[in-house]
Amino acid sequence: MIAIDNKLISDEVVEEQFVCDLAKCKGGCCEDGDAGAPLEDWEKKKLDEFYTTIQPYMTAAGIAEVRKQGKYIYDNEFGWVTPTINGGICAYGKKDDSGTILCAVEQAYNDGKLDWKKPISCHLFPIKISRSELDPDMEYVNYEPREDLCRAACKLGTKLKVPVYQFLKDALIRKYGQEFYDTLSATAVHMKK
Repeated sequence: MIAIDNKLISDEVVEEQFVCDLAKCKGGCCEDGDAGAPLEDWEKKKLDEFYTTIQPYMTAAGIAEVRKQGKYIYDNEFGWVTPTINGGICAYGKKDDSGTILCAVEQAYNDGKLDWKKPISCHLFPIKISRSELDPDMEYVNYEPREDLCRAACKLGTKLKVPVYQFLKDALIRKYGQEFYDTLSATAVHMKK
């Protein structure tokens, strides 16, 4: 484990290799899970504020699900999450002609209509962040790819020799800041020696 401030980062974050292979997985992480995407409190406010901006990028089924469940829902295991359609695809997800799931939030961001790329939990995947009930100030940063779904990404990461933390550089900086990332990167270099 690597300790940086109040975060414990699993060694796999710097030792394992990973590069999303969207052509193979088709964004399956947006529909394969136990709940929708975990949301931080500020992200719920973004959904409240910018839902009308995001809505044109959504499917009719996703819009109907938000009308029925709300822009976000509370899950006993994961806390606040995005709603899903019949326990499957995220309500903010939409399949393109190739069957790849695109995020409505990210599409609005890409079109310059939002300053928020997508939920940080999605941006960080396959890193998952958890907290302990015993020490709620401590965050655990773990590498947790899905065995079948992420097989192609693990293979591509190994082929390209890209460590998880480098692949997720933008997401890690977005979550924890440049100083955190620089410390993690320096630690990874030190561990390789």
